[in-house]
Amino acid sequence: MHTGEPGAAVLALLGPTNTGKTHRAIQQLLTHATGMIGLPLRLLAREVYDRITAEIGEGPVALITGEEKRIPEAPRYWVCTVEAMPRDRVVDFLAVDEIQLAADRQRGHVFTDRLLHARGRLETWFLGASTIAPLLRSILPDARIEGMPRLSQLTYAGPCSLAALPRRSAAVAFSADGVYELAERIRGQHGGAAVVLGALSPRTRNAQVAMYQAGEVHHLVATDAIG
Repeated sequence: MHTGEPGAAVLALLGPTNTGKTHRAIQQLLTHATGMIGLPLRLLAREVYDRITAEIGEGPVALITGEEKRIPEAPRYWVCTVEAMPRDRVVDFLAVDEIQLAADRQRGHVFTDRLLHARGRLETWFLGASTIAPLLRSILPDARIEGMPRLSQLTYAGPCSLAALPRRSAAVAFSADGVYELAERIRGQHGGAAVVLGALSPRTRNAQVAMYQAGEVHHLVATDAIG
């Protein structure tokens, strides 16, 4: 990773979920000749990779998640999990998503390292929750901090039985056994459910997500691998 050229811009886009931070970063990445984005989840990295390659093709885009490694002959853009971001690549633009995870007990050291050392040659963006703002101001006093409002309203809809679970719903369990048990119950009442959890191979996990996105099944059951 590069230290950045003198005067290289550092921007922090901070706000709650569903504010378009990652979308803006992807758009900005593609305005540069080269770039890299680090994402907190394998599934999210794959989603961003699929989105970028759908727009510009697979030739210039690399994917590295620890599980998956797709590196074309001469990549211009790198989509990675934060832990898998190559340290020897110099890129014009670099972004790290969910930078507030620098405070996480298990993964915080990786995000802290990226906050301190990961820079694009021309531009660096850190995306995350506003809770990280005081630390950013302390460590990066010259960084520009921009708040982003939520694009849609999240509301609590109240309890819902599995029988009344509407189409295009995702159900979350907190263990692999819980996911499979919940999926079987949903299949018994609704006829089908995709399953997403970290223990699945990348190919199987991606196939399950694709099945849900294509409308072949109308419910998704996952652990927090869903993001």
